[in-house]
Amino acid sequence: MYLRSPWICLGLSTALLMAGGCSPDEKHPQASLKERTAAFEKSLDSIQDPALKDAVADLGGSLLLLERARIRLQDRAIETEYGTDELAQLKHYPNSQALSDTYLNGLFVVRKNSSSDYLTDLEPVFPFSQSNTSYFPFPHALEWQSVTLSNKQVVPFQAEWSETDSGIQLSPSSANLSNPDDLTITYPIVDGVQTTNSQQPQPITLHGEAEVIAPGKVVNFTLTRKDVGRTLSDANISVTLLSLGKNFAEVDINNSAPLAEEVRDTDLNPLIIQARDSTGQFLSRAGSIEENTEQVAFYQQQLAQMLKQTAWSDALSQKLDDEQKAFDSKHPNHYSKVYFNGEIENVDISVLDFSTANVTRKTLDLPVWPLDKNIVGKEVTPLPLSVVVYDDQAASYLKDATLAPEKLKKSVVISQSVDEASAATLEFSHPPTFNDELVGELPDSTVSPVTFFAEDVNGKRGEPLELPIEAFDTNPKTGVITYDLNLFPETPTYAIGSMPLFVATVDKQSLDVARLPKGLELKGNALIVDQALFPADAWRFYAKDDTGNYLKEVLAVSHSAKLYGPTLFNVHYFYGQPTHLESYARTALTPVEYGFEVKLDKVPEVAPPH
Repeated sequence: MYLRSPWICLGLSTALLMAGGCSPDEKHPQASLKERTAAFEKSLDSIQDPALKDAVADLGGSLLLLERARIRLQDRAIETEYGTDELAQLKHYPNSQALSDTYLNGLFVVRKNSSSDYLTDLEPVFPFSQSNTSYFPFPHALEWQSVTLSNKQVVPFQAEWSETDSGIQLSPSSANLSNPDDLTITYPIVDGVQTTNSQQPQPITLHGEAEVIAPGKVVNFTLTRKDVGRTLSDANISVTLLSLGKNFAEVDINNSAPLAEEVRDTDLNPLIIQARDSTGQFLSRAGSIEENTEQVAFYQQQLAQMLKQTAWSDALSQKLDDEQKAFDSKHPNHYSKVYFNGEIENVDISVLDFSTANVTRKTLDLPVWPLDKNIVGKEVTPLPLSVVVYDDQAASYLKDATLAPEKLKKSVVISQSVDEASAATLEFSHPPTFNDELVGELPDSTVSPVTFFAEDVNGKRGEPLELPIEAFDTNPKTGVITYDLNLFPETPTYAIGSMPLFVATVDKQSLDVARLPKGLELKGNALIVDQALFPADAWRFYAKDDTGNYLKEVLAVSHSAKLYGPTLFNVHYFYGQPTHLESYARTALTPVEYGFEVKLDKVPEVAPPH
């Protein structure tokens, strides 16, 4: 059936869903979301026409999801969590087109070893971090078409693996949820016999098409609470900060210039809203609402019209489309309400101006590099890359190479779980730092004493409980204490003890790439590190170029002489040519005793069966 994209792309909304053609404000002002959901489902069940039922389900269901998300966001506790500058990479390039070209030209593919005899995995590697959804800020699309094998066979890409296809297949990987862009080449089982991958034709080139839309310019505004209600302008772009709460910003933007002709039929989000707290660090996003009350009221009206119909028709579809276009033409502004994890001091608003735009399309014929994380053999594969990409998080991350014990102790968070009485837990954790990377393997002799106490008649800490040795277990290496309440003579109320933490003493050195010490070798953009002299558990290396910025490490590969043998050397590949190196080495390990007294959570009571 025909569905209009706005129904599918609704953001998080402040609207109340209309149920049965009537607003809950009119009939059920105190109705809960659960009650309104039930009312809507009842209305939906009464629709006989399948096409109309699908359309109503899409729009009404979207509005319900938006209301649920709105409630979740507004009731969310404010807990500080930091993110990264979403436009940091743009600052390293002369214009938006250069950033687009870097994305397209920096993409490559590696072949990964698989534990299966009839699967080969391909991993597309992108030049910009994919740690969040906005890793590359410009609209882009990537479509794989086929792979050429070593026997010159071309295998077309298919959206999913087919049980009935007896040939070699190329499809998205279903095994790696952490890398959704991975692909899998599936080799057939012939006459019940699996042929090992090494005897199968190997992938040589991956083919596809890519497209990037670069805005003609990016306009930036930095706003504070004094700017609430003000409209600021830069040429054809105007921004209004409608409201600014503790953890949210509500913004409206307008571009008085029309969209470039080549992108007028493209769904574009021109607005990037970021926030910083009093420390100047960027706060991570908790969620966003992309429709204002006028937009939601419009969708409610359309839903009401649909609920009055008995069948879907082309005439109804056209009427709703015309109304959508008329509404959009009268409301050209772009609205967004963004919630953040932390209290806001400043709001950074970036507007992508698509009144002029560069649409770059590229045919991709990417060689497949045999660069799995573990390689048997001493031959180093060169990985020439034509682009330069910087690691903007490195400088901040490396500040914690030296970590004061008191700072570590203050960052510890204790979390409890009593869902299972036989395996209740106390977990000691802290935000990861660079220093943690160099702590390495903890000594086996580490101990973590803990004593459990019951509650006395006055509700205070009583005498220590005498427990069998199997009643609890402490694991300093994971920072977890597990205890079995079934083996306790009384319900414990307090736990007192000490959990060992460790801080590494780190020695930082600057290295001249022209005079590297024995065990280090730079070949192009690849740094080769001898593991006998610079073992990975105690050493880290970072690279800079002549700009003074840290280069992004593309990937790291370990080489060994035989399968499952010890690592001989590691190879670190960079996006760019290193001209300066920094080494960080652990020279000592200092124990830090973290003393604690915790009031224990009670096991939730289970209601008796009726």
